[in-house]
Amino acid sequence: MFILRRLGVMLLTMLTLTLIVFALVNLEPNLKKLALEQNNNRMTQEAVDSWLEQEGYKRPLLVRYGEWLGNSLKGDFGYSTRFRKPVNEVMPERLGYTGILAFWVMATMVPGALIIGVLAGMREGSKTDRSLSVFSIATTATPEYVSGILFTVVFASWLGLLKGVSKAGDVSFENFALPVMTMSIYGMGYIARMTRASMAEVMTSQYIRTARLKGMSFGAIVTKHALRNALIAPFTVIMLQFPWLLTGVVIVEKLFNYKGFGWLLVEAADNNDIDLVLACSLVSVAVVIVTQLLSDIGYAFLNPRIRVQ
Repeated sequence: MFILRRLGVMLLTMLTLTLIVFALVNLEPNLKKLALEQNNNRMTQEAVDSWLEQEGYKRPLLVRYGEWLGNSLKGDFGYSTRFRKPVNEVMPERLGYTGILAFWVMATMVPGALIIGVLAGMREGSKTDRSLSVFSIATTATPEYVSGILFTVVFASWLGLLKGVSKAGDVSFENFALPVMTMSIYGMGYIARMTRASMAEVMTSQYIRTARLKGMSFGAIVTKHALRNALIAPFTVIMLQFPWLLTGVVIVEKLFNYKGFGWLLVEAADNNDIDLVLACSLVSVAVVIVTQLLSDIGYAFLNPRIRVQ
């Protein structure tokens, strides 16, 4: 019942958000801009109105939204005016490129963040804890476009070790290193801070004190008792990094000219590609809602103290 209720909320949320996005991209200024881009920038207002009427944009908003939603459920997301081809032919390839990038970001960010958080939380208040906490705060406070530019200047311009401009589909280390570093460093600090707080709380709990009184070594206490319980809370934070990846790749992919999903979304917005913007929005909303559902379900399984009422 919990899962069914959440699925119902997910569907309602998706309908609401897609309707809002549909209404925003179909505002009169956007439609006028689309008409001018598709025809002639010197078109008169009468010619613009005639073209919009001919293309069906003058029909009631809810009618057009219903048609778009029905076609989307059938797998038809419309036609991209920017790329001059159906959206179904444009988006899958770009999503695949971003999927490869996101895989390497998560593979780098999550283990590094957990190690930093556990080491910092094992001995709260120590020099190691303070040093790693400062590092975590500094990385979280530095936006991707700042760290991306710094990494490009240092590793691409000065040292010449990596490529300053990435190429989608190229999985070489030189091509992927800078985008992965930029996104991993930013997300790593947040996960590490949450892990550190959870680990520090676990280390002061009653059963840890009991284990110490029984004469267990510090390493055995950490690995056998503290570590498992300390990683329950960071699980939710890690799952919520997937929606963040979609927003992070918009900046990083544009910065490094990596032509994935983020680059595609920027191109669609810059060129007023309505159908492509709507398709990208639908994918983003679906990723956010599904990862939140998986996060809630996973947390309930990992933490036996959670009971669904």
